[in-house]
Amino acid sequence: MPIRIRPAAAEDVPLMLDLIHALAVYEREPDSVEMTEAQLMQDGFGAEPCFKCLIAEYEGVAAGFALFFPIYSTWQGGSLYLEDLFVKTEFRGRGIGKALLARVARVAVERKCARLQWAVLEWNQPAIDFYHSIGAKMLSEWRGMRVTGADIAALAGMGETVDEAVDGTNAG
Repeated sequence: MPIRIRPAAAEDVPLMLDLIHALAVYEREPDSVEMTEAQLMQDGFGAEPCFKCLIAEYEGVAAGFALFFPIYSTWQGGSLYLEDLFVKTEFRGRGIGKALLARVARVAVERKCARLQWAVLEWNQPAIDFYHSIGAKMLSEWRGMRVTGADIAALAGMGETVDEAVDGTNAG
């Protein structure tokens, strides 16, 4: 079979960053990537990895990737969040995206996850159609929220007058 899915290794960091840049171009945000090889190395292969990444190869050539990490549902328990699923344009229609998603689903099953979830851009109808075809349901009542950059620091400062019990993690 010409498709191979394998875990990313530290030596794949330059490839991962190339795939992230290709994804940004596809998502119409080519100048938005701030990620560096050093940060990917630390976040994915350091002492406390923040994510797992799978690399898809088609006939020995890197064709795409899936990047995911654990999340937690207070209603259902441990889950996985798929941050990115991307297949280069020239490799689409060959089952690579489905193979990547199936592998992530196997990880979710192995970890006894209650959920596997992700977001999709509302204009990306090919992806939406693909996700529907594999049984995914669109969460119509939920809207994503995000705080970035200086707004994170400003939000963090809003609680400075509150007496907090600190357990060593500063997470409350």
